[in-house]
Amino acid sequence: MTEVMFHFNVPDKLGYACRLLRKASASGRPVGVLAPEPLLTELDRALWSFAPLEFLPHCLSSASPDVLAQTPLVLATDSAQLPHTDVLLHLGDAVPAGFERFERLIELVGTNENDRLQARQRWRHYADRGYAIQRHDVKASH
Repeated sequence: MTEVMFHFNVPDKLGYACRLLRKASASGRPVGVLAPEPLLTELDRALWSFAPLEFLPHCLSSASPDVLAQTPLVLATDSAQLPHTDVLLHLGDAVPAGFERFERLIELVGTNENDRLQARQRWRHYADRGYAIQRHDVKASH
């Protein structure tokens, strides 16, 4: 069963996502990132520039099959486009279709009220289906 983790009170979702992806990349685990197109474009840019001395190999899901197979971080708007099933980092509002095929799902929740409301609905969806949910309050850990 998919392990679900919510990271709450994230002040800067893009910056936090970059740090999480750097950590995942260092551990060697492949990660799929699911987000709406505008946010995906911003994340793609941020991954190229967030740390001047580091490069996080990543590609969009529209890359060739060879590139997808060799790239540990794949960015997509639809989870069906993701070649890996280890970790799914979700930056969208709705429950991601096909999340159950991943070993781990990480939900990032910002500080604005709309983001929190959408997260509560996703939380209920997972809880109602028996998923064990871990909670990480980013504000409390700083």
